[in-house]
Amino acid sequence: MVGMAAHHATGAGDSAGPSAAVPHRLPDYAERVLTVVEDIPPGRVATYGDIAALLGEGGPRQVGTVMARYGGAVPWWRVVRADGTLLPGHEREALEHYRAEGTPLRRGPDGTTARAGGTRRIDMRRARWAGPGPGEAHADHADHAGRG
Repeated sequence: MVGMAAHHATGAGDSAGPSAAVPHRLPDYAERVLTVVEDIPPGRVATYGDIAALLGEGGPRQVGTVMARYGGAVPWWRVVRADGTLLPGHEREALEHYRAEGTPLRRGPDGTTARAGGTRRIDMRRARWAGPGPGEAHADHADHAGRG
């Protein structure tokens, strides 16, 4: 249920459960951001800027703020920086999700899925999701408020 802040109140990787927060309505912009994040298919990613562009408002920083505050209960690992680097402090957990979903990772010079220096990255050319295809419109954001 995207419409309840308690459901999304924990940040990426936080261990506090939703019962720790008092339910209240999410800000409209946050609701729309989280709905787009839920639409990203497994094995694909979108950048913070991609999400803002799909919504036609805000920018990467605004999307990042929403994800930091409310993104814990949506597939947060599918929202990445434009250069494909993993979310600092959450690399291990994100990598587990990427491997489980088959998200393409960049190969480093030694043939591993790591960049020189050990920094892992998403293969943005292969993994980037451009939004819904023709005839595949986003679900109406208002309809998502009541689902559970």
